[in-house]
Amino acid sequence: MQRFSRLLAAALCLAMLIACIPASAEFAPVPKDEIKVGFVYIGDVSDKGYTYAHHQGTLAMQAALGLRDDQVLYKTNVSEDAACETAIIELIEQGCNIIFTTSFGFMDYTEAVAAEYPNVIFSHCSGYKSNGVNFNNYFGRIYQTRYLSGIAAGLKTQTNKIGYVGAFELPEVVGGANAFTLGVRSVNPDAEVILQYTNTWYDPTTERQAAEALLDLGCDVIAQHQDTTMPQIAAQERGVWGVGYNADMTEDAPQAHLTAPTWNWGAYVTVAVQSVIDGTWTPDNIFWGMKENLVDLSPLSANNAQGAQEAIDAEAVRILSGEFDVFDGPIYDNAGALRVEEGQRLTDAEITSIDWYVAGLSLK
Repeated sequence: MQRFSRLLAAALCLAMLIACIPASAEFAPVPKDEIKVGFVYIGDVSDKGYTYAHHQGTLAMQAALGLRDDQVLYKTNVSEDAACETAIIELIEQGCNIIFTTSFGFMDYTEAVAAEYPNVIFSHCSGYKSNGVNFNNYFGRIYQTRYLSGIAAGLKTQTNKIGYVGAFELPEVVGGANAFTLGVRSVNPDAEVILQYTNTWYDPTTERQAAEALLDLGCDVIAQHQDTTMPQIAAQERGVWGVGYNADMTEDAPQAHLTAPTWNWGAYVTVAVQSVIDGTWTPDNIFWGMKENLVDLSPLSANNAQGAQEAIDAEAVRILSGEFDVFDGPIYDNAGALRVEEGQRLTDAEITSIDWYVAGLSLK
């Protein structure tokens, strides 16, 4: 939440997630007035979702470091195919010293180009590959604020059926849905979460249809791991509630929206670009959370149940203190098997490769 600590801590070296990669690359400092920074976006900066959130981080970095517009370059609406490689190379030809590729499907193209251009730095969002030289990955513990948003949903539902529109059956999405469900059931053990996949990150029509299908099942809260606001709009049109993602979606669905797990990409991007300017960039993989201000929760709207703010604040304090994290045991899967024992906590590697669903979560 906005009141959370704004500490920008040192990077958490992650083996994404297997082991910490040693910093073996050395890059000379780049004068601030000469540096060029490139971004490859899967969507448009006006999508009000994933790309919008990323671009807000870009703008925050530019303002914090005082870079000119001609020093910050970006490619929008880049598909997860050979178009990605073309976009990256165009940014290299425009003189970019560091390039951020911001979608999971850009990973292999980033890896290939990084090998071809060892004097350029590449930072890929949400993947797991890196080369220990000029190519790292970065992501965040969004599961922490997904858990908190689940508390809002669990306190609000009256039907005890909550819909979740998910993009792809990847560990990132599975883990997020699990965290959300754990949050829901921490305050409402009778509630169930029903997950429907769309097999697309950004498709307004498909996302709306998936939300409507869940609403037809009696869900009265719709959460999402998608890049548009359409699931929230669908919830509003049915007179029920919604939990968004990436950015505060209250403006788009003011009668429905409760809150949203959000990204503050500027927290990492600013540090990364400054390190290129200073000549201190290293190829460490990044996995930051609430403590480092990379993930947050949008302010709760007036639509929330009484007591939601207090319940969320209490859990946020526990997460920030390290006393508790979302995947602390005991945790059972939806087939009844014990997956995390009492007193145990899933490791980063286990969280980022999760392929099972917690109790209370089912697939449509």
